[in-house]
Amino acid sequence: MKVLMKGNDAVSEAAIQAGCKAFFGYPITPQNEIPEYFSRKMEAAGGVFVQAESEVAAINMVYGAAAAGIRCMTTSSSPGIALKQEGISYICGSNLPCVIVNVARCGPGLGGILPAQSDYFQATRGGGNGDYYTPVFAPSTVQEAWDLVFHAFNVADKYRTPVMILMEGLLGQMMEPLEMKVSPPVQVDKSWCVNGNSGKRPRNTITSLSLYAEVLEQMNIDRFKVYEEIKKNETKVENGVKDGDTVAIVAYGSPARIVSNAIEELAADGIKAGLIRPISLWPYPYDLFQNLPGSVKHILVAELSMGQMVEDVRLGVEGKYPVHFYGRSGGSIFEPSEITAKVKEIVKGGK
Repeated sequence: MKVLMKGNDAVSEAAIQAGCKAFFGYPITPQNEIPEYFSRKMEAAGGVFVQAESEVAAINMVYGAAAAGIRCMTTSSSPGIALKQEGISYICGSNLPCVIVNVARCGPGLGGILPAQSDYFQATRGGGNGDYYTPVFAPSTVQEAWDLVFHAFNVADKYRTPVMILMEGLLGQMMEPLEMKVSPPVQVDKSWCVNGNSGKRPRNTITSLSLYAEVLEQMNIDRFKVYEEIKKNETKVENGVKDGDTVAIVAYGSPARIVSNAIEELAADGIKAGLIRPISLWPYPYDLFQNLPGSVKHILVAELSMGQMVEDVRLGVEGKYPVHFYGRSGGSIFEPSEITAKVKEIVKGGK
């Protein structure tokens, strides 16, 4: 049976069903429904909800709960995530699992509450200091947002890493039918956590600090070995490009749905195009761009920014195809007709 649920509420309930026992947050639109939902539901679910005094406090509370081995979570929107970046860097440096959700708004700075995809660099490049990445997943539907919450918690526990879900305010506020499927948690060893030893094991210490260069370097080397495993196992992409398609259009998140409508309009005009929808933004599906059908002559990247994911597409293409870009920013959302017009311009030899 399906229920009608808003994206933000779906993320919240999925986290509770996935075994999240501690949520720490601070209000900022357009993600406010998430802490509101936890404030109503968490106690009955046997968990803890804390509205922290700031975003900085919230992410450091996550650090403490994660260190204790608890499935924990925080959410925010764009500038709030920016404030959490120092804490995210600490959590990465300490190899701790947690889930972070960014229901993005437009920027830079305070920007506005309208949806955008201009947090791509922040999410995929490690917005804090040091050498690190966080796995990033981008849903395009409310159902996928639900499913990816379960996946994010499992990935976090399996690899001992923060995992980010990046979604636009559009998806957070959208209501869609949802099947509330529950995925079982992965079984992992958490003997590393600092939950009290009662004299039964050596004392655990969790830190990102070392004053010895060789120790800190080895910590980074070991972490990047884990990142290589994540690249092998957790890269996700939906590839709708078929033999005969002339243009491959790359889009992620809810704007990919607009692109799908544009592809239908193009087909009616005799132009064949296919959609590539990255679901993991890090690790990015670079290899896909080296194995496209021979009919593909152009790649168009469509995103709600001034051009951020387009850089990853260019890295994947390695000069094999011309890469074109179409973007809107400041909270403006493109229409299917804008994408069809850009594809027709490309096919006719325009820039």
